[in-house]
Amino acid sequence: MKDDKRLIELYSRLGDAERATLLAFAEFLVSRMPEPVAEPTVSQVPLAIPRPEKETVIGAVKRLAATYPMVDREKMLHETAALMTQHMVQGRPAPEVIDDLEKLFAHHYQLHKGSKEA
Repeated sequence: MKDDKRLIELYSRLGDAERATLLAFAEFLVSRMPEPVAEPTVSQVPLAIPRPEKETVIGAVKRLAATYPMVDREKMLHETAALMTQHMVQGRPAPEVIDDLEKLFAHHYQLHKGSKEA
């Protein structure tokens, strides 16, 4: 994902002739590939990964990321970090933070699902 952003940034700084050259080179590289690289398929429905009885906040984030692989975690980074900070710095109990993380992931899933239907 970072490479995509970097490439777009560089592309936007080029002149018309340089952009045409870059596109031609990219097309050349793709044409040399033996088989087109397919996008990895990502489940569009949440996976059934049960919540362990005793789970850390970090473990919950990993579990929820695996449960909702279709959700863009970059869009939730600040909210997730804020919840983790509430636990680690402010001493908020892990089960409460995990409950909120589950709500956060479910909310972002609903947003993702809505954007796919639109």
